[in-house]
Amino acid sequence: MSVFTDETRARAREIIARYPADRSRSALLPLLHLVQAEEGYVSPAGVEFCAEVLGLNKAQVGAVATFYTMYKRRPTGDYLVSVCTNTMCDVLGGQKVYDTLAEHLGVGHDETTADGKITLEHAECLAACDYGPVMTVNYDFFDGVDPQTAVGVVDELRAGGRPMPTRGARLCTLKEMAVQLAGFADEREGAVADGGPGEPTLRGLRLAQEHGISVPGFDPNTPIRSKAEADRAAAEAKARTEAAAKPTPEPARTEPAKAASNGGAARPGTAANAGVGEPARAAEAAGSTTRDVKAPDDKSPEVRAAETRQPDAATAVPDAPGTKVPTDAVPPAPRDAQAAEAAGAAANAPAGDGKPAGDEAGAQERNLKEAEAGAGAGGAGSARASETGVQK
Repeated sequence: MSVFTDETRARAREIIARYPADRSRSALLPLLHLVQAEEGYVSPAGVEFCAEVLGLNKAQVGAVATFYTMYKRRPTGDYLVSVCTNTMCDVLGGQKVYDTLAEHLGVGHDETTADGKITLEHAECLAACDYGPVMTVNYDFFDGVDPQTAVGVVDELRAGGRPMPTRGARLCTLKEMAVQLAGFADEREGAVADGGPGEPTLRGLRLAQEHGISVPGFDPNTPIRSKAEADRAAAEAKARTEAAAKPTPEPARTEPAKAASNGGAARPGTAANAGVGEPARAAEAAGSTTRDVKAPDDKSPEVRAAETRQPDAATAVPDAPGTKVPTDAVPPAPRDAQAAEAAGAAANAPAGDGKPAGDEAGAQERNLKEAEAGAGAGGAGSARASETGVQK
């Protein structure tokens, strides 16, 4: 069993410290990259190490390690060469690139050369269709490759060189890449000084600049606010919104004024005396016995609709408009339901003996008997019986 170095254990504690105390399990993914950075793959010892520092069992760690293809479960070479063989790259020659490399290196999928330098794998998709066919070396891209250029790249790697990717920083070993995936900076001098975006990626940007297209309100010089500043700005914006949405109270009117606005005394059946003596006509029109309750003005139409469909104990919501709620209807008697069910079953009798509905059982039985009788008379009789059955 491997014993991990003190540096790895210190880095593991640093990774776990990035997460809340009750969310330490979230550190599992970078921890798996960390142990892969030391051993070159996630070994049983690496699984046990992650389980130990996180307080998990090995089955929980192993379930994650076997789910993601970036975690290798057996020793891997210094350079992981992945060739895309999915639809777009395949049409453009990706499978031919993979086949040429497999023959040249003498290895198949997920196999490593004898010198421990190259591990070859075919990838379902490397998300670079506009650069196909593509291959990656430790997840850095080589675009528009053909069999000859792919062979040249792996030969240079085996000779100790580090060819420059089409896009991205200069190459590093798989272990060095795993350190970065665990969340630590690449400490090599000039490690991220090279590389750049590809031409298809820049095409959209150039078109936007040519036609003056930009994101509304975008200012590249806008500084990134701290969390406290962002929370304060959000609270202020919410307060302004609530103040603007707050309804203005109407001035109180006296009873004579109310009567005047109604053309005199309040008439029976109007909203002024709804619920007193005579139900409101609006309730009668809706067919509901529930009084209408106006939703607060500060609610959006979406919120009101949601509350109408599924009210809770804290929400006073009327029946949906146009819904008639049966308040005095008599539920159907059980015997009525049974009679209706029996009538429906009688009108739709199921087919018996597994035969399709509508087949005549008598004709089928007659054909079967003739076929059995003809079987004893030899092949000719069988043929005649079969023919007779078809004619019938």
